[in-house]
Amino acid sequence: MLNFEGEQVLLEIILNIYGTISNFQTNIKFSMDYLVLALGLVVLVYAADWFVDGASAIAKNFGVSPLLIGLTIVGLGTSAPEILVSSIASLQGNPGLAIGNAIGSNIANMGLILGCTALIAPLAFHSGLLKRELPVLMAISIFCYVLAFDGLSVVDGILMLSALAVFLYWLIQTAMMARENKDVLAQEIESEVADEMPNTKAWLFLIGGLVGLLLSSKVLVWAAVNIAHAMGVSDLVIGLTIVALGTSLPELAASISSVLKGEDDLAIGNVIGSNVYNLLAVYSLPALIAPGLVETSVLERDFPVLLGFTAVLFILGASFKKMGGINRWEGAGLLSAYLYYQWVIYQSTLI
Repeated sequence: MLNFEGEQVLLEIILNIYGTISNFQTNIKFSMDYLVLALGLVVLVYAADWFVDGASAIAKNFGVSPLLIGLTIVGLGTSAPEILVSSIASLQGNPGLAIGNAIGSNIANMGLILGCTALIAPLAFHSGLLKRELPVLMAISIFCYVLAFDGLSVVDGILMLSALAVFLYWLIQTAMMARENKDVLAQEIESEVADEMPNTKAWLFLIGGLVGLLLSSKVLVWAAVNIAHAMGVSDLVIGLTIVALGTSLPELAASISSVLKGEDDLAIGNVIGSNVYNLLAVYSLPALIAPGLVETSVLERDFPVLLGFTAVLFILGASFKKMGGINRWEGAGLLSAYLYYQWVIYQSTLI
């Protein structure tokens, strides 16, 4: 028989073994969450492409103007990942993840995407349509910031969706006039619309893309929430970083592809359009589905950063004396500012 000291030693050994097994299981689960998150992001990106291609082809087969398809279906379609992720997060009671996704994606669009794209090749603003869009984007950003001060309500969500309808009407009217004046951006948008596709194949792409978006968004939100809880950080932080970066990948690919073809205005136009949709379509979802107060850090840190990036983009592009643009040094500055912002968020998780 064991004496008292022997029993104590045996108990300690058993507890150490149990602790080791528990830690191992926790590490495995944490790794699986990251693996599922990565898989969800990959499927999300491909599903968004299928959805946009199918919807664009169907519209084109019904005789819709390529310019209108590019401005509406393609524009909203590239924001489909953000829309689905924010919808599911809000429905599951994680509005912080939805808000972080919307704001973080816009910051990533201007800092990471335009920064990286300008490093590959300097960007020039040839289009008059772009210069008219920039002040509109600035006004929309300020409008959404002001709405957040007393929390997001259903009324705020309705106001944002109404503003989206007004913006789309204005954009279509302005773009149609720009096409008549042979504006370079209107021509680039039309040239990028998907080629002819049989209706059967188009519908398969549309339905398959939609199913992929729904499933991958559900999985992504589940994994992101698990990671946030395991790391002891808020859903907002995960939304601003990992999720926002992942859902911005379609815009990154589109912008790099455009600049390699020499379509500078399209690369910048994709970012401006995506930012408007993220604010008015994505940011409105937590207001409509899970209204409530907005975290203080969003008002004091994240939204001011978003406004700062938007102001810089406005200054670089909306020059009425000469052609605006983003050179490589300015692109490096945007990218550096984005990386510094990510570092600040990381530091906030250590406090």
